[in-house]
Amino acid sequence: MYPSCPKQNAAPLATPRFPRCLPAFATLAAAASMAALAGCASLADPARHGATTSRPLQDAAEVTLFAAGDIAQCGKEPASKSGAARTAAMVEKGIAASPDAVVLALGDTTYPSGLPAEFTDCYGPTWGRFKDRTLPAPGNHEYRTPGAAGYFGYFGALAGPDQRGYYSRTVGMWHVVSLNSNLRPPASEAQVAWLREDLAQLRRSDPKACVLAFWHHPFYSSGGHGNNMHMRGVWQTLLDARADVVLSGHDHDYERFGPQDANANIDTRAGLRQFVVGNGGAELSPYGPTKPHSAAQDNSSHGVIRMVLKPDGYEWAFMSVDGGAPRDVGHAACNGAQITSSK
Repeated sequence: MYPSCPKQNAAPLATPRFPRCLPAFATLAAAASMAALAGCASLADPARHGATTSRPLQDAAEVTLFAAGDIAQCGKEPASKSGAARTAAMVEKGIAASPDAVVLALGDTTYPSGLPAEFTDCYGPTWGRFKDRTLPAPGNHEYRTPGAAGYFGYFGALAGPDQRGYYSRTVGMWHVVSLNSNLRPPASEAQVAWLREDLAQLRRSDPKACVLAFWHHPFYSSGGHGNNMHMRGVWQTLLDARADVVLSGHDHDYERFGPQDANANIDTRAGLRQFVVGNGGAELSPYGPTKPHSAAQDNSSHGVIRMVLKPDGYEWAFMSVDGGAPRDVGHAACNGAQITSSK
């Protein structure tokens, strides 16, 4: 476990441009080994949010999850030799240590077009091994097939109701929301309205619950695709509900930001901390100009983020397929812990 410390515990690190590795992470990791992390997970009560799952898991106070986006790219090599195979091996090892762990797929699960054959031949032999415990979100490459038919056909009920691409689940003590960053008006407006009501319902029943949201296009990013301002409405809605963590992909790198509001201002009291984890297996990409409050960057190798969701906080560790100590580790308290009931 990590020692008790202030919420904003990980200072920004100066790093070179390409590749950007973080040698200081080894010191952090040595002081806080993640090897013993374990947990159970719950995808309980999915019907409450309009969908079903194929594998109800046990409720637990702590939940381990593994997440990455931009995963299965097999155009130049077979699935067994792909980057997705290497990250899948990491996840498989992590699940062996935490048998009830949850997996998040942060979009662009297959390349180049999200065809059914890509799911069968590339995603299936790699990350498909964890399908029954995966919560997915769609990326832009899935929508190169009209209606993201390959994605929704492969994940079925796991991808949420009505092929709209957004849903929420209870995972341990946390409320986890998967959103669709490919939508445009009026569908995107309907998503924001749904999210607002989903979180209002949560706050009526549990004012202090921790909230994690994930989608494909990052609101903030120093990667080549940059910031994605069309997600501002979602970001503000999450802020209004005092959510805690956002995970995204799209840029093929790893990046962690300090907690921010919707105008790129640091907010250590109620801001959202965003992680970009787009190095799940697809070809890595360079960074652009560093955005404000970027606290950690690494595009030197494929990897996944491992998180432990606790009743009132969370721990993170970005792990590279190259092995060794985690490249970025830290922990924080949830914003919801500061909420008091109006009753």
